[in-house]
Amino acid sequence: MNERHVARIAAELNVPATKVAATARLLAEGATVPFIARYRKEATGSLDEVAITSVRDRMTQLVELEQRRESILKSLEERNLLTDTLKTAVHGAETLSALEDLYAPYRPKRRTRATIAKEAGLEPLAELLFQQQATLDPASAAAPFVNPEKQVADAAAALAGARDILAERVSEDAAARAQLRDLYWNAATVRSKVISGKETEGAKFKDYFDWTEPVSKIPSHRLLAIRRGEDEGILMVRVTPPEEDALGLLEPLFVKAPGKPAGEQVRLAVVDGYKRLLGFAIEAEVRLESKKRADVTAIRVFADNLRELLLAPALGQKRVLAIDPGFRTGCKIVVLDRQGKLLEHDVIYPTAAGPAQVREAAETLLRLVQKHGIEAIAIGNGTASRETEQFVRALKLPASIPIVLVNESGASIYSASDVAREEFPNEDVTVRGSVSIGRRLMDPLAELVKLDPKSIGVGQYQHDVDEGALKRGLDDTVVSCVNRVGVELNTASKQLLSYVSGLGPAIAANIVTYRNENGPFRSRRALLKVPRLGPKAFEQCAGFLRVRDGDHPLDASAVHPERYDLVDAIARDLGCEVKDLLRDAALRTRIQPEKYVNDAVGLPTLKDILDELARPGRDPRQQFEVFAFQEGVEKMEDLKPGMKLPGIVTNVTAFGAFVDVGVHQDGLVHVSQLADRFVKDPAEVVKVGQKVRVTVTEVDLERKRIALSMRANPQIGTTKEGRTAPSPNRGPGGPRPALPPKPKAEFNAAADSWSALEKAFDQARKKS
Repeated sequence: MNERHVARIAAELNVPATKVAATARLLAEGATVPFIARYRKEATGSLDEVAITSVRDRMTQLVELEQRRESILKSLEERNLLTDTLKTAVHGAETLSALEDLYAPYRPKRRTRATIAKEAGLEPLAELLFQQQATLDPASAAAPFVNPEKQVADAAAALAGARDILAERVSEDAAARAQLRDLYWNAATVRSKVISGKETEGAKFKDYFDWTEPVSKIPSHRLLAIRRGEDEGILMVRVTPPEEDALGLLEPLFVKAPGKPAGEQVRLAVVDGYKRLLGFAIEAEVRLESKKRADVTAIRVFADNLRELLLAPALGQKRVLAIDPGFRTGCKIVVLDRQGKLLEHDVIYPTAAGPAQVREAAETLLRLVQKHGIEAIAIGNGTASRETEQFVRALKLPASIPIVLVNESGASIYSASDVAREEFPNEDVTVRGSVSIGRRLMDPLAELVKLDPKSIGVGQYQHDVDEGALKRGLDDTVVSCVNRVGVELNTASKQLLSYVSGLGPAIAANIVTYRNENGPFRSRRALLKVPRLGPKAFEQCAGFLRVRDGDHPLDASAVHPERYDLVDAIARDLGCEVKDLLRDAALRTRIQPEKYVNDAVGLPTLKDILDELARPGRDPRQQFEVFAFQEGVEKMEDLKPGMKLPGIVTNVTAFGAFVDVGVHQDGLVHVSQLADRFVKDPAEVVKVGQKVRVTVTEVDLERKRIALSMRANPQIGTTKEGRTAPSPNRGPGGPRPALPPKPKAEFNAAADSWSALEKAFDQARKKS
């Protein structure tokens, strides 16, 4: 473990170095983030998962920096270029940019104008010019270097070659690069223009046909949209500061005799070096880094949405009848037992024109409800969902049977996946999709982990961000959620088990195979009999696995097996058994945690143990509550401006939130409409799955767009085109001026749903 890295991370995160060192040591030993956060609080000083993940990621970055440093030193040494001064500078570089700046003059490069000039023998002339002696006549100094055989026809050509050498020197100067890089971040703007002739083809990017915004302030989603327009060949994009500012910074660094002939030659070289080499190099860096920053924001939004979705309240183990609704093809229905096992399936046509089919559908559904003792009905929220819901409610089932619309995003992807084929090799995709809908109601987390998170539909510009970084971020989120909730060892799928701390796909598959061959696990300790599951994997996973009705009372709790002896000792001291501690609150009040503190166990762990004794294996998710959409509002045509409706947040983006109000088309609550105060980050106000009350402010049937508001008194007016105008955002200084009517052209379809609307709002604010 590198002590320099520990000290640096401690300073960056404002965390004591001892905690960082302990965390880094545990990570190096193979411990996972959830395990460290839950079961090694004494070592880390109770650092949470966010801090531990930050230590892990930053340590990885610093290790990569060291590897690059060693690679550069090796390259320089092999080519006999490594001086003591350069070696000291390389060792002192704190960032990858600084390291690469130092290496730039020595990096092997292709044949450039400067190398051609050097081959022509012009380097001494360049050195002479760079000295900038006041009495030097450049033309006279260049005369001896004229050599037609080496393509140096005259003094002017010699001076041009010398300037090429100086221009490259300017572009490779570490100090110049560092200062210019700062200028770019502070003063550069992102400028996009439409490529001539692409106006019609790129209509969805119309808002960016002539767009300018500081790179330091441009939001993640806007930068990603502009880059997408560039990638699709619609937009031309530059990221540059004012040229006069850049040259005003560079010239004083190199021009020591301004106004003198030699000084003028150096100035020309600086201008050329910036325009031809250095400017493009720094622009490429800033574009890359700004993209990385935008990716970080987009991935964070995606991960936050995914976390809320995975931790949505679970109905629990109930007998469920699940319906995948449809019009022409009918509704696919399945019956699941309390463990999610498929018992029966059928197809009904409740939305058909013929009364006989509707009557038959009712009889079939009622028969299945009675036959299997159905305790809940799940209806996918896709096509015909509200019509199917209306049909089911008309059957007047007992009030004890909740009827719930379930988000079915990704169910069709699951139904055609290898996972689904393995689970249901003899059933078609329609049955598999219906099963997924029912299981999502019972336990969203257990079912959604079978899907690639990118197919769930809660991301923003997910196809534009770095794929590797996105996968790492989403995997971290899934792992965190699975281990936070805990997993029932004897019923969990191998997909769910694979996310448990210390396991993975191979060991998870071995667990399921062992379970199938030997029957249910009777204890956590029995896991050690699973092939390839050794002591280290057991240490990492055991606390997150639950064995209901196991041999040890604590096997169903989050108490780690390594602390069973401690709990046994507590029980002995109280003259009872562990099971008595679990059911008798009076006994637990007699426990004095301080008596059991030792070198390995501190008060944080003891507090967690006492909490588990009070509520063993508790589910951290909120209690499930049945939600119902507004009756009589089933399609967009039913919506009218001014309506107040219940809704569920389906996606949160940087510019607002999408809300399902039960009409098969999500509406947008723009960030300006989320609250009666200024909102910078929508995630401060809403979460995916949150139940909200919204007001309809605009309905555009032609484009299938719904504008909503969560403000107490949203402004609902009609534009010249007969469409309602949204309320202005309320900033820190009070209400902003009312927005002007929105030109129709400003609402062309965007690359991601309603990103155009968000951009149009920004433009409207600027115009106002």
